[in-house]
Amino acid sequence: MIIWVLYDIKKDKPRTRTAKLCKLAGLYRVQYSVFLGNIEANEKDSLQLQVEELIDEETDSVYIFPMSKNEMRQTALLGQAFDKKLVTDEVKALFF
Repeated sequence: MIIWVLYDIKKDKPRTRTAKLCKLAGLYRVQYSVFLGNIEANEKDSLQLQVEELIDEETDSVYIFPMSKNEMRQTALLGQAFDKKLVTDEVKALFF
């Protein structure tokens, strides 16, 4: 499944650890606090549980959006949609 992970985490340590967890799950950073990738449903569940343990539910926000390939192809990318230094060909391939 294709997923987007977007977060706004106040403290540095849990924010950094969340980014590392996303990378370990095989997701690609497309903006500073946005990751995108293709992972299995059980990997998504595991990532969700691990991130949930890190964050402060009173101050932090994390969104994990699953998306089908058809929905991904219909996604509009406007302006500087991705940080060009971060986006790989694998991410670009998800859109075409």
